[in-house]
Amino acid sequence: MNQLMRLLKEEDGQALTEYGLLVGLIAIAVIAVLGTVGTKLDTLFESIATALTPTP
Repeated sequence: MNQLMRLLKEEDGQALTEYGLLVGLIAIAVIAVLGTVGTKLDTLFESIATALTPTP
């Protein structure tokens, strides 16, 4: 019984798991933001290219 209680109270592996979850959430947020910003930048560059193209 004592070994089971020690196993439940042991916190050594929890920090690594928490850091892994944080890194995963940050990666998801970065991918979402880059997707949105990338689309807006693509639209901006297309409008600039259209404005710079000479009309016949």
